[in-house]
Amino acid sequence: MHLARIMLILMSLAVTACGGNAKLPVSAGTGPEPELPEPQKALIPLVNIARIERWEAGATPVAADGLVVNAFAKGLDHPRWLYVLPNGDVLVAETNAQEKKPKGITGRVEKMVMKRAGAGVASADRISLLRDTDGDGIAETRFVFLSDLTSPFGMTLIGSRLFVANTDGVVSFPYRDGETEITSAGMPLVSLPAGDNNRHWTKNLVASGDGKFLYASIGSNSDHAENGIEEETGRAAIWQIDAATGEHRVYASGLRNPVGMAFEPSTGMLWTSVNERDDLGGDLVPDYMTSVVDGGFYGWPYSYYGDHLDPRIKEQRPDLVATALKPDYALGPHTASLGLTFAEGQQLGPDWSDGAFIGQHGSWNRKPRSGYRVIFVPFENGKPAGAPVDVLTGFLDEDGNAQGRPVGVIFDKTGALLVADDAGNTIWRVTRAK
Repeated sequence: MHLARIMLILMSLAVTACGGNAKLPVSAGTGPEPELPEPQKALIPLVNIARIERWEAGATPVAADGLVVNAFAKGLDHPRWLYVLPNGDVLVAETNAQEKKPKGITGRVEKMVMKRAGAGVASADRISLLRDTDGDGIAETRFVFLSDLTSPFGMTLIGSRLFVANTDGVVSFPYRDGETEITSAGMPLVSLPAGDNNRHWTKNLVASGDGKFLYASIGSNSDHAENGIEEETGRAAIWQIDAATGEHRVYASGLRNPVGMAFEPSTGMLWTSVNERDDLGGDLVPDYMTSVVDGGFYGWPYSYYGDHLDPRIKEQRPDLVATALKPDYALGPHTASLGLTFAEGQQLGPDWSDGAFIGQHGSWNRKPRSGYRVIFVPFENGKPAGAPVDVLTGFLDEDGNAQGRPVGVIFDKTGALLVADDAGNTIWRVTRAK
């Protein structure tokens, strides 16, 4: 049988498989006490990713009441992550996974699915600088700030050095205020787990308030360590790295794919948004955000949401599971909650003054789909205190196609919320309605 027909049959079977069909609403898997039904296992995993049909001219996401949205920058190449420099310039990582030859029919099906979702494009491997010269909320000028990188993602400035997390290591560059291009070679600081598989390739980076340490988030190399735990050395973790020497240690572990990281303003506590595992049904396992405890273990791969054992793990670690920390707040199953930032210095109004903004990239294996939006979780006294509120919706059109998919979120120097839309190749800017 022709390979293309085999893949089409496999994809058709997967879409009709029952294991990913949700029986509960997304809200049931959201909040501090999410519902965790019994795991479901399908013969063939469900695939229900939204086809990319990019925004038509003039179209935008739908902003919440009292907010408005406009395109800050268009025509980018898979913009995933954002960083705002002290002078207000906006850095955007235009990036994707490094291309590799798929292995076997499964690998080819996966590549086809990713291409359908707009994710299977070559990585631009660059960081661009966007500048709004006249203050109208639109970036009039764009520069290639750094090039010849390797799937760059996290960025942070400490003093006069800009640190960048490539997929395989952290490098730093000299930075001068206002410059639009860095031509100096990067200075390696520390290598990060990568390799040929490198399933979760994004490596985020934030700096401690005193600039002494970097925190790097490193996803797992698999869904549930199905390729062996030895393939996960140093992964599914957040590292603490000495910014001067590169000396490092695992700060927290058992985090399947931590992506967003930010410090909660009132407590100074590090928080992260985490993508949890797949193939246990449409209602499991909720993605989550949580405060990050030094030395904390969060369950992966042996358990989820505390001590709930993954039935697929044959060689359990009861000693570790007994210490597994329960996350602070579930963000819904399979929402792919990636972006995370806190409401500090924002100008959106009092309803948005204390809490976390989360970019939900959207599910690929749940029916009905989940995510594909930006949400706000209100906080009180440094902890979540209420149900999430939609900030931006409309990323899925009436036919279920994805016009865009939100990823990184950050506030610019004026207090507007910027949202990186990697499928729509746009940076959106959310402000208070006048």
